Amino acid sequence: MPIRKLPKLLINQIAAGEVIERPASVVKELVENSLDANASQIDVAIEDGGRQLIRIADNGTGIPEDELPLAIEQHATSKLTTVEELSHIATMGFRGEALASISSVSRLRITSRATVDGVVLESGNVLETAGAEVMPIEPAACAPGTTIEIRDLFFNTPARYKFMRAASTEFGHISDLLNRIAIARPDVGFTLSHNGRKTLDVPATEDHVQRCVDVLGKQLAEGLLEFEYHDTPRPPES
Repeated sequence: MPIRKLPKLLINQIAAGEVIERPASVVKELVENSLDANASQIDVAIEDGGRQLIRIADNGTGIPEDELPLAIEQHATSKLTTVEELSHIATMGFRGEALASISSVSRLRITSRATVDGVVLESGNVLETAGAEVMPIEPAACAPGTTIEIRDLFFNTPARYKFMRAASTEFGHISDLLNRIAIARPDVGFTLSHNGRKTLDVPATEDHVQRCVDVLGKQLAEGLLEFEYHDTPRPPES
C-alpha cells in the first residue's frame, strides 16, 4: 500500500482517540479552557450521560469573531507562542488539540461574546460544525463569555460510541471530575445538572474549607487536615 497523507478529519479523529476517551474527557478539556479564560462562573449541563448533550457555559474572556475558526483548528492556541514559554507554562491547556479533536467526533456549537482590552464587545457570534462540515459564522445575541455545546458525541465513529457505558456511569465520571475541580478552585462558582436535575451548585468563595463542605459534605470535610504549600520558581541555572 503506498504512503498517503491522511485527510484532515481522519487526523483529528485519531488525535481525538488520545484526548477524548469518554464524555468526562470532553468536560475536562472544556472546563479547563473556561478556567484559562478567567471565568468566575462555570455551568455544566449534561443529558444522557453526555452522549446526547454536553453544554459548558462560562463568563470568561470569550473568543473574538476572527479567532473562532482557529479555535477548532489543530495546534492553534492562545496560550503558547514560543519554545521558551514551554518551561513555565501556567495554563491548564496549551497544545491546541482539544476543540479540534472534539469537533471531529461530534456536532459542535460555540457561542461567544468576547472581552477585548477590558471592553465587552457589543454582540457575540456562533460557529457550528458537524464532523468535517463547518458552517459560516453567524451573529448571536448572548451574554459575555463562551457557551460550547457538544451533541451526539462519537456520532461518526461507531466503534468509539459502542464503548461508552450506561448514562449513569458516564455521568458518575463527570460528577467526580467536576467535584475535584471545584475543590481545587473555590474562587470559581460551579453548577452541574443531569437531564435537567441539578446535582452540584457551589458559589465562588475564598474559604477553601467551606468549598470542601459544599462539595464533600460537612461530616467528611470535618475529617480533613489543612496545610499550606508555597511554590517558588526554580533558579535559571538549576
